[in-house]
Amino acid sequence: MTGRTPPLGDSQGLWRAVLAAASGRCQCRGTCGTNHERDGGRCKNTHGGYGSRHGTGPVRLLAAPADPAALLLPPHQVAALPKQALAAWCPACHDATRRAAAKARQAAAPPAEPNALF
Repeated sequence: MTGRTPPLGDSQGLWRAVLAAASGRCQCRGTCGTNHERDGGRCKNTHGGYGSRHGTGPVRLLAAPADPAALLLPPHQVAALPKQALAAWCPACHDATRRAAAKARQAAAPPAEPNALF
């Protein structure tokens, strides 16, 4: 996939619409745990550009739920989300936000009760 070639599953143009709405730039505003203040409060990674770390190669943005909690939904539910519920994410911000959402969900879950056998 080059900077102009959409992913294989983008037959409806959803990925292109999300990228166009984001102007080809990652829409993370710090939910990944990184302070994006130097870049105007938004991640600086652009589709087809290069990551901030040495050797990361070109950045390929993906369309994923804008709500961090929705990043934990099963794939079939994510695929059913409307365009307005999606955002463009660089892989680094997407993965970090997903990990943070999983930790928050686990912390909010009540502790499992032990099985009472006796």
